[in-house]
Amino acid sequence: MKNLGSLYQSGDWKGEKHVPVINSPDKVKKGDLIEVNVNIGEEIAHPNTFEHYISWIKVYFHPEGGNFPVEIGTYDFAAHGEHDAFTEPYVTLKFKAEKSGTILASSYCNIHGLWENSKEIIVED
Repeated sequence: MKNLGSLYQSGDWKGEKHVPVINSPDKVKKGDLIEVNVNIGEEIAHPNTFEHYISWIKVYFHPEGGNFPVEIGTYDFAAHGEHDAFTEPYVTLKFKAEKSGTILASSYCNIHGLWENSKEIIVED
């Protein structure tokens, strides 16, 4: 029996068009609003066609010492060519954190499955 975690794929986003790219500051001050951008295909464009597309992106924050990550965003991309509208898998969100931790992003390609990436962020007093 497989578990969900074993189905996630990862890699270097500069050479793999399915890996979520997380753009955020490396360090922030405690209490500051943190802007995070997550996209698919920053270096190598991911096709967004009726047949091949990114269906969703989820973003989490796992605080240092925390038992579980907190979901900070879920984004569904529903336009895959209907009436010539194509959704780009590109999101921006903002959140606040009291301590350092890891931003985690996952995505789903309808042909190539589940993908993940992470980025550490330092929160200073």
